[in-house]
Amino acid sequence: MNIKTLTLLGLALSLGACAAGIKLTDEGKKVRVLEPSEVASCREIGKTNNSVTWTVVGIERPEDAIAKELRIIASNSAANMGGDTIVPLTVIDKGQQTFVVYKCVNPDG
Repeated sequence: MNIKTLTLLGLALSLGACAAGIKLTDEGKKVRVLEPSEVASCREIGKTNNSVTWTVVGIERPEDAIAKELRIIASNSAANMGGDTIVPLTVIDKGQQTFVVYKCVNPDG
């Protein structure tokens, strides 16, 4: 293999490996992602600001991979806060996104 092939192979492995360390917890699996119009009867608990690596060696990672990782982190964070629902508050910008955390199942309990 030449140096160009090795470099491209290394880059591909780096881009794919980023999500390997981010795991959805059992509690995080129970958190739903909804739209603002769907949480009118829910109680807002707070916000979670999340960030992931958005570039590897100067190359932007795929947007869908970044979005998935941000949702995983936000879901885990919401579960830790006692929430069961998240709603994106901001768009993804350079690997960062803010979500609002709600309690929708038995919001007063």
